[in-house]
Amino acid sequence: MAHVRPSLPALMAIILAARLVALAAAADWPQWRGPELRGTSPERGLPVEWTTKKNVAFRLALPDLGASTPIVLGDRVFLHVAAGDTLELWCVDRRSGSVAWKKPLGPSAGHAHRKHNMSSPSPVTDGTRVVAMTGTGLLKAFDLDGKALWSRDVQAEYGTFGLMWGYASSPLLFEGTLYVPVLHGMNTDEASYLLGVDAVTGKTIFRVERPSDARNESPDAYITPTVVRRGGAAEIVVTGGDAVTGHDPKTGRELWRASGLNPGREGNYRIVASPVAFGDLVVAPTRIRPMLGLRAFGRGDVTKSALVWSFDQGPDVPTPATDGTHLYVVTDRGMLWCLDLQTARVLYGPQRLRPGTYSASPLLADGKLYVTGEDGLTSVVAAGPRFELLAENPLDEFTLSSPVAAAGQIFLRTRSALYAIGGAAAR
Repeated sequence: MAHVRPSLPALMAIILAARLVALAAAADWPQWRGPELRGTSPERGLPVEWTTKKNVAFRLALPDLGASTPIVLGDRVFLHVAAGDTLELWCVDRRSGSVAWKKPLGPSAGHAHRKHNMSSPSPVTDGTRVVAMTGTGLLKAFDLDGKALWSRDVQAEYGTFGLMWGYASSPLLFEGTLYVPVLHGMNTDEASYLLGVDAVTGKTIFRVERPSDARNESPDAYITPTVVRRGGAAEIVVTGGDAVTGHDPKTGRELWRASGLNPGREGNYRIVASPVAFGDLVVAPTRIRPMLGLRAFGRGDVTKSALVWSFDQGPDVPTPATDGTHLYVVTDRGMLWCLDLQTARVLYGPQRLRPGTYSASPLLADGKLYVTGEDGLTSVVAAGPRFELLAENPLDEFTLSSPVAAAGQIFLRTRSALYAIGGAAAR
């Protein structure tokens, strides 16, 4: 057969198609739970095996404990850091692992314990600016070169946070609005609320109270809201105070509410794991049981009408991940479940990972599930309805932060370092 050379237009089309495929397989990690808010990434070619020496692109030493997740924008990695008496936002060069700039956010004084200090909330970026929230209530925006743009003090404006374990929610960024949940009650009589802030100007768009009849510690929540979609419509979903609520993205107005996250009316049902959504289905974890599957876009009290399924082996701290077909749930004790997202039918589980305590949320990418324990060991499991352990990768450092994927790499934050795992992809 004769070899046929493609014409120049055909060749250019082939090159363009290849570039589009490459771009489609790459994504930044702009905020807590990633580009799709489900703990997922379209990245390909991610590493499977590593140690502290093997397959490490860089290791950047950090001054203190941090539970916040790094975010990635192109060749910049942004990290919330506690450095002595000061909270800081760091910008790290993804290619070299060096610190490009550091900006102070405020004093670190406040509630702290083994798993939480005032640097726990994760930053967020819209591609032009980066915004950091501290556990002390400071909300600050910078441009990508570190120039301060605006600053807010949420506690000074709206009252002292009253959570038992200190404020730790990351802001959600959606269509130019920052959604900041303040869900408390253990140490305050002040109402919980959802705050909407313009990401460009820092001005308040709305502040709506979110009532709850939860008691003792149960009004407290450490969650980040999520977005649920149906066609061109969207709602903001918040969990906490024994309930799930859907809100108008423009006004913050509560549109619907489902109770059932604390059927026994217990006084210690604070919520840590965040809600997850795919299409119009919301997965709402509580303190282990029950984890609920709810259909969004109702109105009023939808406790009965919205319920799709209930599952009694949900997580306490790690937020689940889903690709829209499977729902992956990791418990604090390292038990892994794979469920059918639409029905909660168990596909496998409970499958024990390496014994230990698990606080980080799982990452789903490149056909693999990455699950990191507090001892720094990351188990890599094949995605899909059958359990297959691919690798166990030790870093041997106390770890609370969740793994993230961007530019062909895995980024892991331990107590003492930020690791970039795997070879960097061209950007």
